[in-house]
Amino acid sequence: MSVIISNDFLQATINEKGAELTSLRANEIEYIWQADPKYWGRHAPFLFPFVGRLKDNQYTYKDKVYSMGQHGFARDKEFTVVEQKKDKVTFLLASDEETKRIYPFDFILTISYEIWGEGVRIRFNVENTGNEEMIFALGGHPAFNIPLTDDLSFDDYFIAFSPQKSRVKIPLEGPFANLDQKTIGQTNTNIQLSHELFKEDALIYETRGLNAYTLGSEESSHSVTLAYNNIPYVGLWSPYPVEAPFVCIEPWWGFADTVDSNGRLEDKEGMNRLAAKENFKTEFSITVS
Repeated sequence: MSVIISNDFLQATINEKGAELTSLRANEIEYIWQADPKYWGRHAPFLFPFVGRLKDNQYTYKDKVYSMGQHGFARDKEFTVVEQKKDKVTFLLASDEETKRIYPFDFILTISYEIWGEGVRIRFNVENTGNEEMIFALGGHPAFNIPLTDDLSFDDYFIAFSPQKSRVKIPLEGPFANLDQKTIGQTNTNIQLSHELFKEDALIYETRGLNAYTLGSEESSHSVTLAYNNIPYVGLWSPYPVEAPFVCIEPWWGFADTVDSNGRLEDKEGMNRLAAKENFKTEFSITVS
């Protein structure tokens, strides 16, 4: 079941499964990828309680082994609508017996969407409802149609970074992060899109402070921008070698296992730690033109 929120300019459709944004329409343009399974059968899933892949799809915590697929389980869970207005909706997912079998923490995850002007603000609250420290990752994975209009092609678009400065780039070795091979990514200028840009999978950067990423074209006035403050990583991804007509801009609070990971959750790089009965709050926005 889906929920629609809107204002006079913008309309967003969100599925209760995964609290996933499935449509964002303005200017008679659909900005969100429509999940053609030929390329990728999702729109804009949320990644929780892990981002990326775990070695052997498992991890250990307090010497017990747990199985977990790529990107965690939240994207395939039914959320509950706990608040709904014309321009705002809030979804909730709570731990239960099923989640505790694969992730041994008590939590409440709420995801809120609010339309404002020409954009939508997406807010997260992770509440540790248990009596011990909680270890988790969180991520967004929105996919945007590229091109946005039929008269243009994928290669007509670029990624613009704000601020225009170099960022630390984390390379992947297969599906795993290689922190020993970090480089400086040349994000101090626009990057022209091509499918070959993603031949080594996602482009992953460390980020600090205010950041914004725009998918735009010199041939069009229409663009989409994802922005945030103080999110530690971003991933840019499009499938390769298939020539998929979309690009993902992914704000991450965590990343995949490293190539030398020992599998222990207590030692996993990039994870967030939340004390008992505490909350973790963060957000990002998507604006369109």
